[in-house]
Amino acid sequence: MKHLTEMVEQHKRGKTNGIYAVCSAHPLVLEAALRYAHQHQTPLLVEATSNQVDQFGGYTGMTPADFRGFICRLADSLGFPQSQLILGGDHLGPNRWQNLPADQAMDNADVLIKSYVAAGFKKIHLDCSMSCANDPVPLTDEIVAERAARLARIAEETCREHFGEADLVYVIGTEVPVPGGAHETLTELEVTTPDAARATLEAHRHAFEKQGLNSIWPRIIGLVVQPGVEFDHTHVIDYQSQKAEALSAMVETYDTLIFEAHSTDYQTPQSLRQLVKDHFAILKVGPALTFALREALFSLAAIEEELLPAKAGSGLRQVLECVMIDRPEYWQSHYHGDGNARRFARGYSYSDRIRYYWPDQHIDDAFARLVRNLADEPIPLPLISQYLPLQYVKVREGALKAAPRDLIIDHIQDILRQYHAACQE
Repeated sequence: MKHLTEMVEQHKRGKTNGIYAVCSAHPLVLEAALRYAHQHQTPLLVEATSNQVDQFGGYTGMTPADFRGFICRLADSLGFPQSQLILGGDHLGPNRWQNLPADQAMDNADVLIKSYVAAGFKKIHLDCSMSCANDPVPLTDEIVAERAARLARIAEETCREHFGEADLVYVIGTEVPVPGGAHETLTELEVTTPDAARATLEAHRHAFEKQGLNSIWPRIIGLVVQPGVEFDHTHVIDYQSQKAEALSAMVETYDTLIFEAHSTDYQTPQSLRQLVKDHFAILKVGPALTFALREALFSLAAIEEELLPAKAGSGLRQVLECVMIDRPEYWQSHYHGDGNARRFARGYSYSDRIRYYWPDQHIDDAFARLVRNLADEPIPLPLISQYLPLQYVKVREGALKAAPRDLIIDHIQDILRQYHAACQE
């Protein structure tokens, strides 16, 4: 995948560049990202996780082929060239089937990898770090690497079968933070040691050799490590460059390798820039984007309440709360405390479990009604100032329309601007 290999080559030559990965399946988030990349004439890396998208549909109801079709149609409608669109698969392995014995879980993972590669996903994160039902806890580097190599062999075969060549790039690594943020309150994180990172790399190198995959090593462009960044429900642990100095120096000894940083959501712009300078040159962002979407929608719902009688309103927030209480499976094991604490977390937690509920029909109907209610006439400027002050400045300058969809897209792009700036030399 030339966009990514060229980025890595430039970074290894001393350019302090990188790329951010949009990890979301929400149509408005993806529209915001496509519009932003098109405006700035940059490639766009979009990743689907094994929770969102799998051969059975994931929580979005989409297979990898469905997801590719969905985002390609969206790109076409916005005039974004598909040649600039990079699709990645995140946490591909037995993650979805940890409750099954390892043999069954890995059989499912085999099909998962085939379906992603056959659909045209070119950046593959091999993640077999989780223990299955009959596994030891934790797994050894050797078991993790052996399973990753098994999936890599299937990926290579599938790519050649469908596209005539094997042009995939891979990310490996076992020290992956919890997808979507930590469940517990955090105060400090241990940065991955250089020795642990080397052990992971050597275990994978050995396992790949056993599978006859020596030739793909230059296409293993990223290693997932813990640089010391994370977030929980109400706190963010910011990157501290001095704690990652040894780790950062270690990757300089590898010609074709950089680090991939997960859970970079909510980091400051300065921290994001420093991460890229320290060779964490692939920055993953997901919950921060849907958090921004949620902020914009809550703000518009508040504006709607000021303008319309309750019976004419969308009741978006009430509908959302009712659906989340009715179907607690996506937040119940994450949010704790008394009723008030859980109510607060459902609405405002950094982990943003709300993102699992946007596809619900009741919520979608309320969203559509909210947009219709506010789209007939320009939203009064004082209310935009009150609830979306960053967008108010742009509306006043004539750079942004005072219309609901435009305000939502721009608010999401405020996050993308930070990542774009961090990835430029």
